[in-house]
Amino acid sequence: MDIRGILKEKFGFDEFRPGQEDVIRDVITGKDTIAILPTGMGKSLCYQLPAYAMDGQVLIISPLVSLMEDQVAAMKRQGEKRVVALNSFLSYSEKQRIMAEMGQYKFVFISPEMLVQKNVTSHFQTTNVTLLVVDEAHCISQWGFDFRPDYLRIGEFFSGSNRPTVLALTATADDKVIADMTRYLQLKSPTIHRHSVDRPNISYSMVKVNSEGEKTEWIKERTLSTAGPGIIYVASRKRADELASILQQQNVSSASYHAGKEQEDRAFIQEQFINGEIHWICATNAFGMGIHKDDVRQIIHEHVPQAIAGYIQEVGRAGRDGDLSAATLLYSPDDEGRMRFIIQENFPKEREIRYYERLIAENIPSSEAAEMASIHETGKRVIDYYLERMTIEEAILLMDELIREKEAQLQKMLRLIYTNQCIRKEVLACFGENLHSKSKSCCSVCGIEDDRWLMDMKSIVYNKKCMGWQERLIAILG
Repeated sequence: MDIRGILKEKFGFDEFRPGQEDVIRDVITGKDTIAILPTGMGKSLCYQLPAYAMDGQVLIISPLVSLMEDQVAAMKRQGEKRVVALNSFLSYSEKQRIMAEMGQYKFVFISPEMLVQKNVTSHFQTTNVTLLVVDEAHCISQWGFDFRPDYLRIGEFFSGSNRPTVLALTATADDKVIADMTRYLQLKSPTIHRHSVDRPNISYSMVKVNSEGEKTEWIKERTLSTAGPGIIYVASRKRADELASILQQQNVSSASYHAGKEQEDRAFIQEQFINGEIHWICATNAFGMGIHKDDVRQIIHEHVPQAIAGYIQEVGRAGRDGDLSAATLLYSPDDEGRMRFIIQENFPKEREIRYYERLIAENIPSSEAAEMASIHETGKRVIDYYLERMTIEEAILLMDELIREKEAQLQKMLRLIYTNQCIRKEVLACFGENLHSKSKSCCSVCGIEDDRWLMDMKSIVYNKKCMGWQERLIAILG
């Protein structure tokens, strides 16, 4: 099959980027495939091109509404009209219309939660889906067990003779994440295409401060004196709003972004950031997936991430243009205890689980039972998933096991923060890689001067003449 001809005809490219061609050939030949390609390497081509070489429909499971809407819009701009997103933000009538017209679409984007709804499930199990794509597939391991259990149901969706080829796409995955993807997607001897997570143009810095107040002061100074654009990752929605407000008071172009905002507000903020109208985003980890912005210069973590895989996923959103970029993590003595508390709180306790099951047995509605047992909505979904598949004793043991696993991941993250070895070398080792050569701007252990070049870039930006709105009108209208 002339896939290079399709590449030229449909996408206008003469050559594939590294890694794309091998993934595409495996998908077209019907092999279940895991593709671990760095951010900016064109993962979407790995399912879009095979779609034109295969009959049937392509179903793309995507974690965020904003991400799937962006991907749909991008494909439409490229001339593909047979694409649609089916998500929870559509009205009932819009969903019904799309379902009625589903046969005319080649590409369908959908969330895991929407996919497992009975009417949607029954529809797709009777249609000709030839390729099932799980975008940002690390979410199965990162979110599925304790946040969005419907990710764990994806592999149960198709069975028997109508099972499509499955392609799992992500930017980072260690051995555990790969094992989780293989198990829960029920992949059949998957071919694994794995490219290095090393990004030589990104430097790593670990900065110790004594308090949360010092973190705020450090961020204020950093954003005032050095170049953006940048993303500041924080631990909570409340902190995202608070920090963005503090920076705005310092005349720093900033905004907060998190799942608590209205969908329209999030889309507007994201668009402003992409267009350079906002320079700094204060965000929870809901921000960044699928953001096509090549010139992000800084990623700042104001909290300790729970796992190295998630940390590297977020860091990888910087420097997609190949220019120097900086990743800085701020940590204080209280961070370890705070993160351990969050891990413990995310999982229902044994007494809560037993009380919840007893209430369900007494025919109390599940939502009411969860409230009476002090189990939040997320915890309820997790418990419901596991109690469908195992006894209560097994579920309680599994909760304990998941907490231990989260603790082990946190310990790996803490070792990275406190290491006296090259941070880049330690990061690569976590993904089974060796460091063959150090970049000039490596890490805070090896010695870097992020501040200098970031300040130089800031001065260049300040020295550029910025047009006011009157000048813009004159330039446009003459």
